[in-house]
Amino acid sequence: MPDIEYFYSAHSAFAYLGAKRLSEIAAASGQRVIHKPIDLNLVLAAVHPNGFRGRSKAHLSYYFGREIERWAEYRELPVKGGTPANHRNDTTLANTMLIASAALGQDVDSLAFVVMQAHWGNHADLADRATLAALATSVGQAPDTLFDLAETSKTKATYEANTAEAIERSVFGSPTYFVDGDMFYGQDHLEFVERAISQPFARRWS
Repeated sequence: MPDIEYFYSAHSAFAYLGAKRLSEIAAASGQRVIHKPIDLNLVLAAVHPNGFRGRSKAHLSYYFGREIERWAEYRELPVKGGTPANHRNDTTLANTMLIASAALGQDVDSLAFVVMQAHWGNHADLADRATLAALATSVGQAPDTLFDLAETSKTKATYEANTAEAIERSVFGSPTYFVDGDMFYGQDHLEFVERAISQPFARRWS
């Protein structure tokens, strides 16, 4: 059965809301989740001419307000409420730290979850090195080892490659999942991901 390719950013609200469900699906099916953290700003710039700033206040209020609130209740996950004031800060180190965790064979599922939960559950600043170090330590991963690898040219190249691949494959938001080449956007489609692992959806119009 196919792996689950997982394109997301460390500061993504909806990646956070779907993270535990994704882990459950993977564990139940025996599938591997391939983490591919991306520079979401570059991906959005490639597919949305005006990015988030071009969206209406009504859309932003609904999708990044009420939808987050409802899904957090449904998934039984804490959210502090509102978009974190530091949400637009640089997420490069957070994302490359996740790439490093996966490369080292660490539990990147757990690390990604605590990073996203800290941001949306407590408005943690994901550009702050000390904050990221504490989060890595909380799941038993050595922050200095992660940072050393995260800041190498090889890891940065992987981050750039993930981003370029996302653009090439028409990813237009976080999280996006692929099962055997079939794309599913949004954590609200995780039930489709689960079904696709055992029974691929028919392709009638492509």
